Amino acid sequence: MVERNDMDGERARPVSARDVDAWFVREVLPLETILMQFLRRNWSNASDIADMRQEVYVRVYEAARKQIPHPATPFVLTVARNLLINRVRRERVIPIEAVADLDTLGVAIDQPGPDRVVMAREGLRRVQAALDLLPPRARDVIVLKQIEGLSRHEIASRMGIGDETVKWHLAKAMRALADILYSDPADLRRKP
Repeated sequence: MVERNDMDGERARPVSARDVDAWFVREVLPLETILMQFLRRNWSNASDIADMRQEVYVRVYEAARKQIPHPATPFVLTVARNLLINRVRRERVIPIEAVADLDTLGVAIDQPGPDRVVMAREGLRRVQAALDLLPPRARDVIVLKQIEGLSRHEIASRMGIGDETVKWHLAKAMRALADILYSDPADLRRKP
């Protein structure tokens, strides 16, 4: 049996293992679906998810032995979030899906290595080569939409065409780019 302290510092009734077990089964285990969705959405390596769930459960249970948290849902999700942050810090890998604001982690951003620079340049060359293969109107629509960030209406206004025509050119160009970029590199010379 473990004694717990209330927030105001006064001693409260002891928390028995039976109380913690009952609380855990009643309040925490039903949150498994929510917890798993949270972990899957925020961690890219699916093989780690089951282990992470268990680690969250252990941390939640250990905390509840000192004082049972109410309500359980935000507590469990906070523990999961903290676990993700600790893993990112420990692995020094920062997946974009895991962290919206890198400054909150206090992790230094390393400069990309020469291999990454070469890969990025090669990727840009492939995209440029693919864009060059598109018909002029389709290329213009893609550049205005994806690079300049204009809306379909703004593109239509700038090019002097209708919104539906922009939509058609955009769909056609995206399909052609996908065909070009995901086909054999030797096929880059063919026209879409």
